[in-house]
Order: sequence, then structure tokens, then C-alpha cells
Amino acid sequence: MTTALSGSPITSTLPAPQTNALGVVLQEALADLIDLSLVAKQAHWNVIGRNFRELHLQLDELVDSARNFSDDVAERAAALGISPDGRAATVASAAAAFPSGYLPDQQVVELISARLDAVVDRLRGHMVAAGTADPVTEDLFIGIIAELEKARWMFRAQLVG
Repeated sequence: MTTALSGSPITSTLPAPQTNALGVVLQEALADLIDLSLVAKQAHWNVIGRNFRELHLQLDELVDSARNFSDDVAERAAALGISPDGRAATVASAAAAFPSGYLPDQQVVELISARLDAVVDRLRGHMVAAGTADPVTEDLFIGIIAELEKARWMFRAQLVG
């Protein structure tokens, strides 16, 4: 579990119980967002089909967003005296499986949509938990959720027809 370390040069402006609770949700969100960026990049390299070009570019947009969001989350944790952990082993231990190899464009849309659903669902739980401890962190999660839901909509719209 990630907590504000005693003796750390960075301390939180919040009481220790709130900081520790935020450490848990921020770390979980960080792992989810790093994983989302990696999965989207994997799909970006391996998508095939009629909608290859459009989906290839759309996936890169999602990668950029997820990377920026993960940086925002990690920096919020650091600002609260919580050491963020974005190491590969940490992220992998919390990650869901994703297929390897080339994937048809429609399957990629379905897989990425499902991954976005899962990340948004967990972020909503983190948002609620953060709201009782720190409205600033809650607001960070609200902004990320809004953007990921927009991305989800744009992926899901490709499943019609």
C-alpha cells in the first residue's frame, strides 16, 4: 500500500488517514491509466481491417490522453506526499489480459470500449472515495472520467452499422 512516508521531504496538507486513503485510490487509478495507455498502444500496432487508418490514429489519441491522465494522477499523489508507483511489475500485477497478435478493427473497438468501461467504472468508485477525503482529487477524477467517457462514445459509435 502506498502511504505518505514519515520523514519524507514531501508532506500532505491533509490528515494522515485521508492521505493514506487517497494514496490507495490514486495508486489504483495510476495503474489503470498506465495499463490503458499500454493496451491502446498494443492495439494501435496490431489493428487490421477496413477502418485501420482511422482506428490507428484514434488509438494514438487515447494513448496520449491516458499518458497525460496518468501523469496528472501521479503528480497529485506526489503533491500529497504519496510516492506513485508506475513500475511495470506494479502495473502488470493489476492489469487485465489483452489479446496478442493482429486484431480485426471491430474487435479492437469492442475490446477498447470494454477496457474504457472498466477503467471508468473503477474511477467512479475512486471519485466517490476521494470526494469524502479531498475535493481536489475528486475533481481530478471527474475531469478524467469525462474525457474517457467521450473517448468511449467515439469508439462505441463505430460499432453501429
